[in-house]
Amino acid sequence: MPWLETLEPHYAWLALGLILAVAEMAIPGLFLIWMAGAALVTGLITWVAPIGLPAQIMLFAVLSIVAVFAGRRFLAVNPIVSADPHLNNRSARAVGQIVVVTQAIVNGEGRVRLGDSEWLARGSDAAPGTGLKVIGVDGATLLVGAMD
Repeated sequence: MPWLETLEPHYAWLALGLILAVAEMAIPGLFLIWMAGAALVTGLITWVAPIGLPAQIMLFAVLSIVAVFAGRRFLAVNPIVSADPHLNNRSARAVGQIVVVTQAIVNGEGRVRLGDSEWLARGSDAAPGTGLKVIGVDGATLLVGAMD
């Protein structure tokens, strides 16, 4: 492929950096982005200072290692905090919600309706139709108590 021989190496490094950045967006994991940065820096350096391919590969390898470890250290000191830590924990999101007893709570156990589903519930005895508040969660069982 004659066109490949005429390709300047800095364009290849810049393209690799963009491909890795897009791959990080498609498959997030906070790993490829550091290598994308290393490829982009390698591309910029080879644009300014023409160096041989072995030196470019070595530069990319060193920059990748430094970037990955620097990124890990940065994320250890500045962890990413979720805006909604219970996003994928449906039972934990139920705490504080109002539920309606569907099957009488007798001897501390019964069923309640939360939204469009029924849950096992533990709490004070209550008749069907009683409104209660979720005060905690134990596995897939809601802990309910009187509304304040």
